[in-house]
Amino acid sequence: MLANPSSKYRAIAHVDLPDRQWPSRALTQAPIWLSTDLRDGNQALFEPMNRARKLCLFHELVRIGFKEIEVGFPSASRTDFEIVRHLIDADLIPDDVTPMVITQLREDLIAETVRSVAGARRVIVHFYNAIAPVWREIVFGMGVPQIIEMVEHHIALFKRLAAAHPQTQWVLQYSPETFCMAELEVSLAVCNAAIRAWDAGPQRSMIVNLPTTVEVSTPNVFADQIEWMDRRLERREHIVLSVHPHNDRGTGVACAEQALLAGAQRVEGCLFGNGERSGNLDVVTLALNLYTLGIAPGLDFSDIAAVARVAEECTALPLHPRHPYAGDLVFTAFSGSHQDAIAKGFAAQRPGDVWRVPYLPIDPHDLGRTYDSIVRVNSQSGKGGIAFLLQRDHGVAMPRRMQIEFSAIVQAMADASETELGSEQVWQLFEQAYLVPAAPASGLAYHAHRLFDAPEGQGIELELLAEDGSVKVCRGTGNGPVAATVAALGLPLRIDSYEERSLGHGADASAMAIVEAAWPGVPGARFGVGVHAHIVTAAVLAVLSAVARFPQEARPLAASV
Repeated sequence: MLANPSSKYRAIAHVDLPDRQWPSRALTQAPIWLSTDLRDGNQALFEPMNRARKLCLFHELVRIGFKEIEVGFPSASRTDFEIVRHLIDADLIPDDVTPMVITQLREDLIAETVRSVAGARRVIVHFYNAIAPVWREIVFGMGVPQIIEMVEHHIALFKRLAAAHPQTQWVLQYSPETFCMAELEVSLAVCNAAIRAWDAGPQRSMIVNLPTTVEVSTPNVFADQIEWMDRRLERREHIVLSVHPHNDRGTGVACAEQALLAGAQRVEGCLFGNGERSGNLDVVTLALNLYTLGIAPGLDFSDIAAVARVAEECTALPLHPRHPYAGDLVFTAFSGSHQDAIAKGFAAQRPGDVWRVPYLPIDPHDLGRTYDSIVRVNSQSGKGGIAFLLQRDHGVAMPRRMQIEFSAIVQAMADASETELGSEQVWQLFEQAYLVPAAPASGLAYHAHRLFDAPEGQGIELELLAEDGSVKVCRGTGNGPVAATVAALGLPLRIDSYEERSLGHGADASAMAIVEAAWPGVPGARFGVGVHAHIVTAAVLAVLSAVARFPQEARPLAASV
């Protein structure tokens, strides 16, 4: 039994705002986006990103369309310092992208921060300090006048240091950390002191960022706090009002949406909600929520699976299969009634019409996804049952996304036969879908291959059997046999994953290779499988299997090979 909470926890005070306006407003445009994946998200990882992973994620954030990216804490981390300098010195930051760096209010840290970004075209320097009562009283032992004096002193120092580098456009961001737990009058006094100290104006850009450092109230209270501040901040026309929601109560996205209604112009967050404790605002979910309202988010998530794979690789954090919009199972229905309603919705949907498909708030094709149904093979099995039968009886362990794809094939057969399918029938479907060689007319029938060393990496000479019985030879190089095979085919195929399996035990065991492939302009991915005594041959067969599973019109191979 939980203890009586009324004697232990204290609710956040109600905001006296009887004429609040935000509840009657509607969202009409996307905010300015700031990704803090490389800083706030990185510091929340069990194993922080190394240089290579940070740079990989930075380039992905640029590709997605973020115009402001918090790149690190260079005064506290040598790795961050070196990465920031590398981005600037190697001119890797596009002209329309502004990096942000964060620092505490300490003279030595501010000086090191300025040194880390000097020479950049434009940079945001982010100051923060906690202002809520429990921090003032327990952590710092400071009163409000002392905090204001500290903020003014360090901003004045920053102004002097920045003036020595006039080639850089300096933007100040000030965050009253723990804003959501502080008295509004204190927050206003500290923020206005920062605005005056920086002398915010037409030529001196400034961001005031109001964070839910630890989420402690319902989203409507946070919206009230934002509207209260929005009405009272000095030089408001020269200030960009930003929010940085965390997700301790699971309402980070709701807090951001309501804060935008209340006057916020900018939001900070991470891809898929990474961050300390329960995470930061999930910018993917917020952006696609706006998209479903008919608002262009300004961020490119048209291939959401590719974004998820990069995020997973860089952070080593798996994405939950039920994560909004991006999870492997979010466009999968287990319920027969759901499947029926969705199928009828697709049948009624016409190109150009407003999206009206039951149970699907967004068209999966807009995200590069497909709708994958789940099938009962017998009274005990669905997707998991199919996977269980294949692994138990045939030694085939399918990746989760492949289970989804193959279950749709089994569903079609079960519907057509109007009966439940046994293990051998499931295996026959698997062979027909993935292992039966394609007809020579497709140009994909495997004949032989030869590997060779090449300056670029691994080379392959691939022989394919044509419809007339002749053998066509193509060559390619890559960083391994799979990449070399794709290059030899000369196709715009993208391999998203590659896995190896062993079928059986001992020296006579066959090798199974599984690839997940995507094709530009074709929604969703396709899996290919190859089985052979030699793993390289299995890998080549897997690539050919994947290509053969794309629509014929998407793979005009006759001329290419």
